[in-house]
Amino acid sequence: MDSDSNENDSGHLNMAQGECTVPPQPDLNKTFQLDGYLRTYEGEIRRRYNCFYDLLAKIERNEGSLEKFTRGYQFFGIHHQPDNSIQAVEWAPGAAGIYLRGDFNNWQFEEKYAFKKGDFGRWHLTIPANDDGTCPIKHQSKLKLGMKLHNGNIVDRICPWAKMVGRPATVPIFEQIFWDPPPEEQYSFKHVHPRTKGALKIYESHVGIASWEGKVASYKQFTQNVIPRISDLGYNAIQLMAIMEHAYYASFGYQVTSFFAASSRYGTPDELKEMIDTAHEYGIVVLLDVVHSHASKNTVDGLNQFDGTNSCYFHDGGRGTHDLWDSRLFNYTEWEVLRFLLSNLRWWIEEYRFDGFRFDGVTSMLYHSHGMGHGFSGHYDEYFGLNTDTDSLVYLMLSNYMLHTLYPEFMITVAEEVSGMPLLCRPLIEGGGGFDYRLAMAIPDVWIKTLKHSRDEDWDLTTLVHTLVNRRYGEKCIAYAESHDQALVGDKTIAFWLMDKDMYTHMSILSGGNMVIERGIALHKMIRLITMGLGGEAYLNFIGNEFGHPEWLDFPRLGNNESFHYARRQFNLADDKLLKYQFLNNFDRAMIHLESKYNWLLHDQNYVSLKHQHDMVIVFERADTLVFIFNFHPNKSYTDYKIGVQVPGIYEIVLDSDAAEFDGHKRIDHSVKYHTFPEPWCDRANHTFVYIPCRTAIVLAKVA
Repeated sequence: MDSDSNENDSGHLNMAQGECTVPPQPDLNKTFQLDGYLRTYEGEIRRRYNCFYDLLAKIERNEGSLEKFTRGYQFFGIHHQPDNSIQAVEWAPGAAGIYLRGDFNNWQFEEKYAFKKGDFGRWHLTIPANDDGTCPIKHQSKLKLGMKLHNGNIVDRICPWAKMVGRPATVPIFEQIFWDPPPEEQYSFKHVHPRTKGALKIYESHVGIASWEGKVASYKQFTQNVIPRISDLGYNAIQLMAIMEHAYYASFGYQVTSFFAASSRYGTPDELKEMIDTAHEYGIVVLLDVVHSHASKNTVDGLNQFDGTNSCYFHDGGRGTHDLWDSRLFNYTEWEVLRFLLSNLRWWIEEYRFDGFRFDGVTSMLYHSHGMGHGFSGHYDEYFGLNTDTDSLVYLMLSNYMLHTLYPEFMITVAEEVSGMPLLCRPLIEGGGGFDYRLAMAIPDVWIKTLKHSRDEDWDLTTLVHTLVNRRYGEKCIAYAESHDQALVGDKTIAFWLMDKDMYTHMSILSGGNMVIERGIALHKMIRLITMGLGGEAYLNFIGNEFGHPEWLDFPRLGNNESFHYARRQFNLADDKLLKYQFLNNFDRAMIHLESKYNWLLHDQNYVSLKHQHDMVIVFERADTLVFIFNFHPNKSYTDYKIGVQVPGIYEIVLDSDAAEFDGHKRIDHSVKYHTFPEPWCDRANHTFVYIPCRTAIVLAKVA
């Protein structure tokens, strides 16, 4: 991580003393050096920072410290005490009463298991140990809260702080499982949080689909089968989706019902811990896809109407509902909601040892319009006007502050943000949002648009290059050609856009030549390499797409007769030596390992010396001594093609998409050395000559 990604040097808080030492005004000197246009909005930048600072100071005054405030999971919920009693605390300001029932009392509503009302909307219950000294609620007991409404009715609810919930085989509603294994059965971590070596190369993953079989895969299977594969490919980070429990599997984990529960459909909490610990053993960091932008509308097994009112954790009225997602929106001004969400972040780190978070739906959080129907033009008025939701932005600032202050050695935060909000990925002390990275979400869109609407010979190289390099200076981006969004049913993966039905008949090396497959494999490699080479300071790939996984992604649902056929990753295709998927897999491995060797993603400066529309050639330099050359022309190859090179010396090929191991035509002699000549070309100080075949990309590295 860059030194300016964390906030250690700013001395924001003395956590041990709970004293606020942040100056009340941000230091905007560096901010305006990076972008002078922001001076016009200095007042708004300072106002936002002051809102963050005031909230932070208020927490310090009332809770002792932010560190204490964010350990709500130790107090709220249902807990087994050292004396074998049970202590339960719930926040339900709108409730008339609360009962605890379950296996332990034959699911009866009994007064001795009724909570007592306390201050600030809290309810308390103590269940003493049994007469024989044992705990009255056993490990894996089933529990529910009976929420008494003011009309006298009692409705079922699940504790918002539940560590584990599960669905009975015959009932489509989840219930709390009291997860309290004895110490000898609890997983013991063996490895510390790894420190990222080089730039982030992220393997976006979903545990449930991580098997070729038509079923929900498990944490165990991912540990044994997928993590070694990720390590072999060279990725140093895993981004896990759909871990926070969600009642509807087909929601892809984005309709969360239990925020503190690791999804039981993949296994137990201890098996998830083992999976993360195994990734750490390989030196791989693990990021959680955290959904704090909205929540499921479920009531019986979700947060919605938890205390019988339409508010509680959420805004009431229209502000509390996301019309497009049909979900509820958190009230980030509510004290206990802040405690709940910030403690949720702490929980996933302290309990499971996640190394960071990808915050989902940040654009939706940042604007009152949720970004819907708003094509952001880039004018700064769109970011610093009344449409920006200050409450949500301050929550994100506070989250980043807490995470980077408490866990500065390893913490990584990523914003899924499409509007381009300035300063979102700059340090808080500079008036920023505190994120380390944002996703470069325009890049996959331009690739899909190009593949859908343009003939190969009509590709607009100027638009492609502009999209790849168009990011805010000083704010790091994660580039990707496609993620889970492009894999979902209703869209197509890049491999499917390129090859479609021919993938079913001509991906065997025995099936003979096929122009569609040949074109598809060539462009698939080139699209990935130019995206990684030019598009950001980190890179992301969605599970299976590295080898051109066929078909789309669709979860079991009524619309497909609950089929698992498309909810799987067929790794066996990449491992089959008779199929051409292996060549795409080989290229991805070579590309990732090449970046690890030269660390070009750490060099945010790149120079595009050539984008020749007629020749369909793009040339750029990165990491000082690497030259990337792409010929996208469908049928024209160029001999002795003159290119500009800034650093003089002798270069050789270190990656060639046309090589045999990548199913290429082997048209380039790798023994050739490329000597530079001191005459300028394309605004570079030197030049050299290369042979660049059609639909081929090569990378040259300086060797002398």
